[in-house]
Amino acid sequence: MLLHESLKDYRLILASQSPRRKMLLEGLDLTFQVLVKEAIDESYPEDLDMTEIPEYLARKKSDHYVDNLDERAIVITADTIVWLDDKVVGKPVDLEDARNIISRLSGNTHTVVTGVCIRSAKKMKVFHSVSRVHFRKLDPADIDYYIDTYQPYDKAGAYGIQEWIGYVGIEEIEGSFFNVMGLPVQKLYHELMEFVENT
Repeated sequence: MLLHESLKDYRLILASQSPRRKMLLEGLDLTFQVLVKEAIDESYPEDLDMTEIPEYLARKKSDHYVDNLDERAIVITADTIVWLDDKVVGKPVDLEDARNIISRLSGNTHTVVTGVCIRSAKKMKVFHSVSRVHFRKLDPADIDYYIDTYQPYDKAGAYGIQEWIGYVGIEEIEGSFFNVMGLPVQKLYHELMEFVENT
């Protein structure tokens, strides 16, 4: 049975304001609604490792919805981090920060990890996906053009792989392309299927 048939008796909720995650979930031909509550505190314990951080934050986001879930509701939350030099590279605070972040990624390999939480009133499933991204060495003019044109201030690592910089700058990806965009839809599809079958 196809996943959209298995979900016909459920109300699927994407708890994210990201237009990219909405677009990716639509690509699975699923019927869902987007529901966004107030922004959560995205702090996390310092002793978490690379894969634990986005899982922790995805679970933390889902906690805001658990009281509103009826028997037939399933909510999806996610968080994506960029990992370089053994630490998280966050969203840029301004133009100079964006320039510094992309300069660090330039000519380097970084890791993107997305944590996903699937939750119903009765159970919860948390998983992650890992991708490694290889950037060619970028000219300063490339970096400035991208920042000026695309304003990547809402993106972890200061870039969107689906934008111009991904076309001209990324030489190789190990793992899921969609994971780097913010939602590992291949893995999510199968995890959702298993989640529904075991409900």
